[in-house]
Amino acid sequence: MTFRCPLVALHTTAAVLATVSLLVTFRTGVEERPVALAFGVLVVVGELALPHSRPRSGGGTSRSGPALREHAPLGAAASLAYALLGEHAGQPTHHGVAQVVSVVVAASLLGSVPHLARGRGPVLDHLVRRVLAVGFAAVCFQPLYNRGVFDGWSGPAYALLLLALLVLTALCDAVVAAALAHCRTGWPFGPLLREELRSVPGIGSAVCATGAVMALAVAVVGLWALPVFSVPLLLTQMSLRRYAAVRATYRQTMASLARATEIAGYTPAGHARRVAALSLAVGRDLGLTEPELTVLEYAALMHDIGQLSLVDPVPAGATAGLPLEEQRRIALLGGAVVRQTGAGAQVATVVERQADPYPEQPRAARIVRVVNAYEEKARDAGPGGALAALEELRLGTGGQYAPEVVEALAGVLSRDGLTLPSGGGLTLPLGG
Repeated sequence: MTFRCPLVALHTTAAVLATVSLLVTFRTGVEERPVALAFGVLVVVGELALPHSRPRSGGGTSRSGPALREHAPLGAAASLAYALLGEHAGQPTHHGVAQVVSVVVAASLLGSVPHLARGRGPVLDHLVRRVLAVGFAAVCFQPLYNRGVFDGWSGPAYALLLLALLVLTALCDAVVAAALAHCRTGWPFGPLLREELRSVPGIGSAVCATGAVMALAVAVVGLWALPVFSVPLLLTQMSLRRYAAVRATYRQTMASLARATEIAGYTPAGHARRVAALSLAVGRDLGLTEPELTVLEYAALMHDIGQLSLVDPVPAGATAGLPLEEQRRIALLGGAVVRQTGAGAQVATVVERQADPYPEQPRAARIVRVVNAYEEKARDAGPGGALAALEELRLGTGGQYAPEVVEALAGVLSRDGLTLPSGGGLTLPLGG
């Protein structure tokens, strides 16, 4: 069964929830204004510290690693803590779902202004996720709390209740994130959902734990607990920001090294980038994890680096037509070069084994081999060569190319309507 894109439904639901909440709050007024202001300021601070990331999956941003699945963890934790806040310094609070959503929406919009002005950040889908997650948590907690359902809950039982609600909220947010990613990119929903769920024990657990602790601490000691318990997560957020910058720089370095074969005239211009982009699309279709996709991307970028050791360049850099022994020799030479670059042993192994029989290859090597052969064959065949290249790859699945990778490649090309024009200019956005 095909998963239908719910983008309009998600955006409409978030917009309706935010609008109704704001209207109700304007009409009834704001309860416990100092508390609302304190949590609102904390959400703004969290949004202002948003990492400079490119568009990614669930929040409309590109693949930036599992540590960055939640781009503003401090803002998320503060929002969820306010949604689950029942007392302030021992006194019951009276804010409801509408005020929780209104405060979070206003603070998130205010904190997003600098990112909107600079034209960066996954603002729209990020806000949709925040509104839906906070609305879900508030609906699950505030009406029941205000009716006295949780009056008999105290100590560890009450803390476990908050954690359970936060975990349930995180799981629902993962579904929303995967759905948004599916709509924005067209990638299969199943692998996207699995990747979002894998991130929950990471930064998701930190957000849930901090949100629960904030709500419990404010209930006992008041607003003074907020800065105390927000500092660790704020420091974590700043570390994630530096990590994102380092990772972007490292990836640019890998891409620059990959261009060495093009500058030296061993491979056509843009070949490594095209192979890397299409390899990532196939890897996502096959359900590779984020770390596996990173290894795949770097290996695809560097897959031809061994050709620099050749005295006589291969015509058009087309290694797929060479004898297998020559392909293996070039692959081993490339792996030796990659090991010197610091790209990692996994990347070097993929480069070294891209010419091995596919049953013996790691999945990333299978993907690189198939995509590289497709790009070379389709480019050489000229107009209409994409179908001929795929058919040739299918005929070679008996011993050269992994059948599941060939079929995944065919699915990606068919789903996205991608072909290779006569110039070989396959246009695909490169992932991470």
